[in-house]
Amino acid sequence: MSESVYGEPKILQLTGSNAETVTIRAKALVFVDPVSQAILHHLEQIAPSEAPVLIIGETGTGKELVARHIHERSGRRGPFVAVNCGAISEQLADSELFGHEIGAFTGASRRREGWFEAANGGTLFLDEIGDLPLALQVKLLRVLQEREVVRLGSRKSIPVDIRLVAATNVDLADAVAAGHFRHDLFYRLNIAQVRLPPLRERPGDILPLAAHFLNVYSQRLKVRKPEFTAATRQALESYGWPGNIREVENVIHFALLVAEKSEIRPENLKLNSIASTSMQATTAARLPPREQIAAATKALLAEPGDNLFNELERIIVDEAFRHSRYNQVRAATTLGISRNVMRTLLKKHGHLSDKSDDGSYENAAAA
Repeated sequence: MSESVYGEPKILQLTGSNAETVTIRAKALVFVDPVSQAILHHLEQIAPSEAPVLIIGETGTGKELVARHIHERSGRRGPFVAVNCGAISEQLADSELFGHEIGAFTGASRRREGWFEAANGGTLFLDEIGDLPLALQVKLLRVLQEREVVRLGSRKSIPVDIRLVAATNVDLADAVAAGHFRHDLFYRLNIAQVRLPPLRERPGDILPLAAHFLNVYSQRLKVRKPEFTAATRQALESYGWPGNIREVENVIHFALLVAEKSEIRPENLKLNSIASTSMQATTAARLPPREQIAAATKALLAEPGDNLFNELERIIVDEAFRHSRYNQVRAATTLGISRNVMRTLLKKHGHLSDKSDDGSYENAAAA
């Protein structure tokens, strides 16, 4: 991760292979808005400690970037290891986190260290920790207390020295009340909390983010950097950005592809507004959800573009995966399809990487 400057304020951004991975995570985070500047000051205060950190925020707000910044300011010499808890299969989660010995289970043909050992001396970032099964929450609590892990199939404890940073897009207090999350683990994690607001709550960051991605993609596409018109800047600032930072990146990337001459106009912005006027929004809201979808589909069919089916499929997969809190089985059940079909769709649309050696699938969508 590197830091650059937009005027005086700081920009955190993923670089190298981290930035090239196809994910739904945010790749840049700015601290221009007063709300963001207060967050940055808070991060600088808590980073040097050894206390666990709990980051709360919507998908695409930059939780992993915050975690990486905490690691880099912590002074720890070990690696930064990011794991998405919602992408780990429940059958292999124990092995993924704590490792296993040969013969520990069917298919365990080689010894493997878990993520805790991989992060030894550094920082372990557990994204979407609310998706961690209750049985593993017990083991995680023990590891945090004892600072040692026991691989699956072994009785030997292995000391580990890690700084834990966890993130979630759900209210863990509600999860505790519902019996889905252990209260003792919640209190153990919630020592230093960072709330990362959605982009709509820090509007001062919108134009600097847009300018940052404009620079990035102008260089990547090897085109002369256009300027935003006044109307474009107003459109960017007035939009709600439900997809947060990731959506800003996609919108600017697309605008560069279709913009003509030396400026980006409002019509070049592919903003996913449900309706263009308040009257249209009110009318649509009165329709049942399926009729709203049907009406929106008719509008899309009028100007289908080059790959409409793939775009609609991606929207369904993205929303089902997000609704199920990034759990493959729950997403498949919600859509009424098999887990194998769901897994294929998740891989197709960039949520899962290729199959690993032990048969598990690793998520490509870190915070």
